[in-house]
Amino acid sequence: MKSLFKTFAGALLACCACQFASGQDMNQVQQKVDADLSRSLAELSELRSQIAEEKIPLSKEISSLEDQVLSRQREYDRLLRARDSRNLDLDQLKKQVDSMAKSNEYITGLLNEYVRNLEAQIPISEFTRYEDTLNKAKFAPGNTNLDQEEKLAAQVQALDVALARMDELIGGYTFEGQALSPDGILEDGKFLVLGPTVFFASNDGLVVGQAETQVNTADPIVVQLPAQFNAGLSELITQGTGTLPADTTLGKAIKVERSSDTFAEHIEKGSYVGYVIIGLGVVALLLGSFKVIEISSFKTASVKDVQDTLDLLAEGKTEEAEARANQVKGVAGEMLARGAEHSKEKRGVIEELMYERILKCRPNLERFLPFIALIAAAAPLLGLLGTVIGMIRTFNLITIFGTGDAQSLSKGISEALVTTELGLIVAIPALLLHGGLSRFAKRKLAQLEQAAVAFLNGLSLIK
Repeated sequence: MKSLFKTFAGALLACCACQFASGQDMNQVQQKVDADLSRSLAELSELRSQIAEEKIPLSKEISSLEDQVLSRQREYDRLLRARDSRNLDLDQLKKQVDSMAKSNEYITGLLNEYVRNLEAQIPISEFTRYEDTLNKAKFAPGNTNLDQEEKLAAQVQALDVALARMDELIGGYTFEGQALSPDGILEDGKFLVLGPTVFFASNDGLVVGQAETQVNTADPIVVQLPAQFNAGLSELITQGTGTLPADTTLGKAIKVERSSDTFAEHIEKGSYVGYVIIGLGVVALLLGSFKVIEISSFKTASVKDVQDTLDLLAEGKTEEAEARANQVKGVAGEMLARGAEHSKEKRGVIEELMYERILKCRPNLERFLPFIALIAAAAPLLGLLGTVIGMIRTFNLITIFGTGDAQSLSKGISEALVTTELGLIVAIPALLLHGGLSRFAKRKLAQLEQAAVAFLNGLSLIK
């Protein structure tokens, strides 16, 4: 700053010297320059003082502003971190909400499945006791008037009822109700539930036995036990003391006995496909019996018949030879008679005539055999068709009623497999019958051809 000022003063002095060099005195110029310089220095000093006075407040203000900027920056960073943290917490909360919703849905599904299984397993005699609770729990998931908590409460109530029932089953319990007698009459009485078995005794004591569920009935039906157990069982149900028939199978022996079908009932399970298979089996049996009789009655020429005919031909007794050949019944006699009749012809001609008779009888021997083979092939396929139809029907029932009743499902599958069983029962004997009859027929034809060859060879020797 000083060097700049000196340069400026020197330049000014030089200019003044140049300006006043022509007529003014150098001293005056010097004084004026000094005065100007002094004034300028004073102004500069004043300016510096002013700057110094203003610099400190400005510095303080700048420092204060910098502190505010830093504070605001830190606040801004803190808000950014808080915002990110809130976003992260919100995402976690959303994930937790989704997870809890899925868990809730899973638990609801399990409870719904449990309620359906419970409904299927409860004996029909007890169903009236739990009907309201089970229906409320079963329809709760689809009830739009209930919130989620109320839906779960309804399902949990069914679970509590099931647990309470289990406690009661340990010692057994009785309750009033109605059941169908074996004659189909609805009787009032009392049930005794003891473990998996339910017993019933009517109020008049005439109907006593085990209560069972019967298809297509809304009430339990009483299955009578041996008469010697009725009195004790009736006392046990009505008075709380008495004798109880011990069944180590827990009632399954009665169910097995009841599930045993007669032959007609077994066929009926196969429905119309089963009837078609049985019809084909009957046709195959009738045709097989007919073919056995037909092929067995087919006569062939014996060695003696051929030799007697040849001996007569050797003696030149052609007519006697034909008469001897005609004594053999059937195609064999016709074949030998034809050969004897044309014995004087060439071997080729006689062979053709005799072979013509063999060809004539072949269709009769083999008729109906292809139809038996067709039955043997079609019966298993019809059985498979019946099984597929039965399985489709079973799956349709599963779609409607669910998988809770395993007994009904196994019954449906068992009925579906009946047609396969019937198909195999028909196919295997039909296949064996066809094979045996085919071999039998071929054997007869072979015997016929053997007799023809023997006749031709003997005739060649005679000639």
